[in-house]
Amino acid sequence: MSTPQLTTTAQAIVDALGGAGNITGLTHCATRLRFELHDASAIDTKAVESVPGVMGAVPQSGDRFQVVIGGAVQSVFSEIMNLPSMKNVGGGLSDADVKAAARSKARGKFAWLDNFFDYLSDSFRPLLGVLLGSSLIIAIAAILDALHIVPFQGVDRLTEAGATWVFWDAMWRSVLYFLPIMVAYNASKKLNVDPWLGGAIMAAMFTPNYLSLTGALDTVCTTTDLGKQCVATIAGIPMQLNDYGGQVFVPLIMVAVLAQLYKLLKRIFPENLQMVFIPFFCLLIMIPITGFIIGPISIWLGNGLGHGLAWLNNTVPLLFAVLIPMIYPFLVPLGLHWPLNALMLANISTLGYDFIQGPMGTWNFACFGATAGVLVVASRARDNEVRQTAIGALAAGLLGGISEPSLYGIHLRYKRIYPRMLIGCATGGLTIGILGWIFGTVKTGAFAFTSLLTIPVFNPTWIYVISIAAAFVVSMLLVIASDYRTPEQKAEFEELRAQAEADLALEAERKHAHAAAPALVAAGATVGAAGSGGTATGVAVLDAPASGLATGTQVIVAPVAGQVVSLDNVNDKVFSSRVLGEGVGIIPDDGRIASPVEGVLLTVPKTGHAFGIKTDDGVEVLVHIGIDTVRLKGENFTVVVEKGQRVAVGDLLADVNLDGIKAAGYDTTTLVTVTNTKAMTSVVPRAGRQVSAGDPVIDVTR
Repeated sequence: MSTPQLTTTAQAIVDALGGAGNITGLTHCATRLRFELHDASAIDTKAVESVPGVMGAVPQSGDRFQVVIGGAVQSVFSEIMNLPSMKNVGGGLSDADVKAAARSKARGKFAWLDNFFDYLSDSFRPLLGVLLGSSLIIAIAAILDALHIVPFQGVDRLTEAGATWVFWDAMWRSVLYFLPIMVAYNASKKLNVDPWLGGAIMAAMFTPNYLSLTGALDTVCTTTDLGKQCVATIAGIPMQLNDYGGQVFVPLIMVAVLAQLYKLLKRIFPENLQMVFIPFFCLLIMIPITGFIIGPISIWLGNGLGHGLAWLNNTVPLLFAVLIPMIYPFLVPLGLHWPLNALMLANISTLGYDFIQGPMGTWNFACFGATAGVLVVASRARDNEVRQTAIGALAAGLLGGISEPSLYGIHLRYKRIYPRMLIGCATGGLTIGILGWIFGTVKTGAFAFTSLLTIPVFNPTWIYVISIAAAFVVSMLLVIASDYRTPEQKAEFEELRAQAEADLALEAERKHAHAAAPALVAAGATVGAAGSGGTATGVAVLDAPASGLATGTQVIVAPVAGQVVSLDNVNDKVFSSRVLGEGVGIIPDDGRIASPVEGVLLTVPKTGHAFGIKTDDGVEVLVHIGIDTVRLKGENFTVVVEKGQRVAVGDLLADVNLDGIKAAGYDTTTLVTVTNTKAMTSVVPRAGRQVSAGDPVIDVTR
């Protein structure tokens, strides 16, 4: 069953993208909605990013657009697809069809590069869960080894640790060893090839038959610096035998070639023969090509890149240690970090260890430190939305090693964070580089998400701990010291918080209201008296009942002389959309702002730009002086009342310097709205005329 919040979010996203008519297709991944559009220029990016639940917006080449949602992406996706306006969107196409269409439509100078990284990302992204799970299994084993409970590192599992730990190894090696088959499956789906076909071709290199070739009669094995190298003779042709466990370049290259063969065969064979003959010829052709050509070349490529980075790490370790954490903050948001992740896996498979994850971990903890700083500042500022986002992102980071919630939920929204986080990255990189240069490079024998739980898999552990701690603390302190918001963002938040507090106050008052509320005076009676600095001006009240809650019509008067305009003509979307209720705008002739009703002041902000008043019969009135004038922080406003004070019609609320407001570049239009309009029978504005202070401008019927 759909929830109102999700439904609202879904509709708001669709509207911000130009409506359902502008959407040609929609898919999603683990965290993002992926839209195909008729016209990308129709997107209101700011509106997308302002939708509750949206972490960020990522324009793509061509008419593609991604909306970052996070863990709730499946729910939001379902809600969008269930919208009546989305009934015919996508034409019943599968995810693969939509993505294939996206590739064919991609345009621009670097569209091919977008497609390349999309290929890498979509080949690995579905595996994040099992990779994280396996890394935690390794972490548990490392902790037990560090506590000297069970020997784990540097021992023969079967003879020294026992069968239990052989089985424990199998629990995590099942992921890393058979990773090429999983990657082949995902890569095939990405390129619109039968995924089981891609998986089967890669699986041929893991069969007992292939593995037994090292012991064949005509196989020649030699021992080199790289270990045991074997060459088998297949039909008179030499084939280098490799251990493909954990290799990722092999399936990526193999599937890219397979996709071309697959398309060719689909053109050759009629549809009624494709089911049999396409898989037959693909297996017959691609397995030998993989074994003889793609496999050895991919192993050579992976080894070359791994050894190249190892050379850089050994030759200029300090540069390497700083470079890795400094580039990751720019690679991850764009999905360009997967090549490095692939190299980590290749290093573990070929070298038996990886040296990239240590420096990379300092970036992750710099990211989490910045989030912790945001949490502290948001808690002080009582920004509950950001605080809750930070708590969730920090938990996902520290316990799971996942940086995306921090990046998309916070850091990319508040651009002040990045420079401070980069200083943390540099600090962590320098620390791990200097200590590693003196005491030895930080290495790991497992592909691990860099979280608190996986610290034990890094060696030397103490160097890694000091480095990530330095990155975390520096980023956190810098954000706390300088704030994550610009002055404009802080002012905007203060205005929103003031309004929220007013709403809460009004809601509290509403809950405590009883049926024995004071009755309005008889029809035509006048309520009010001369206030402090004001003129006695009445509020006409009609049709009051003899007893109980008033149900008649109350007139709200102008708080200032000027030209009355409809809210439709007010240059503020919040007011013009009636989010804060029906009412009017007044272009003021002077700066003396008086109370338009008799009642109690529920809201009197220090800035003096707005006043919330509740009448005895429950009408809630907002007087807002100017547009965005909260940013003036009280300058040009002299408030003469205080919260909780009772005011009569015409009582002076504030003296305002209109010329000063105009000189600062702000609109002086004063808004008068009934914030609980929905609780009223009718609220009728009287716009389009010149009025004096005290003249009727709104008729309210309970």
